[in-house]
Amino acid sequence: MTRTLKVAGVYNLFWGAWVILLPNHFFELTEMEPLNHPMIWQGMGMVIGLYGLGYWWASYDPIRHWPIVAIGLLGKLFGPVGFVFNYFTGQTPISFGFMLITNDLIWWLPFFLILRKVHFETNWKLR
Repeated sequence: MTRTLKVAGVYNLFWGAWVILLPNHFFELTEMEPLNHPMIWQGMGMVIGLYGLGYWWASYDPIRHWPIVAIGLLGKLFGPVGFVFNYFTGQTPISFGFMLITNDLIWWLPFFLILRKVHFETNWKLR
């Protein structure tokens, strides 16, 4: 659990920094039109970076800090839902979806397993 959350923390910090420092780079890679207001995308980078800090801190005591993991998993579930909706309404190209693999999908199982362990050890009690 500790290693998973540390890796997730570092990944999110790097991803957030990349989006903040080079806001148009992702759009260039996916051949999407850059945003008119890149600060919106940079704001998303800031939020992702903050998730990274949360995962890092949660790694020191994952059982105690399970709500951070739960919020992270919910975000990693709802992000792809939003993508699917926007893809099928023609607002987002499939190339945008490749980001979901590393940002969301690969974390589903590890985060679920952490929360499963928390459930069996604490019955979801906040400590």
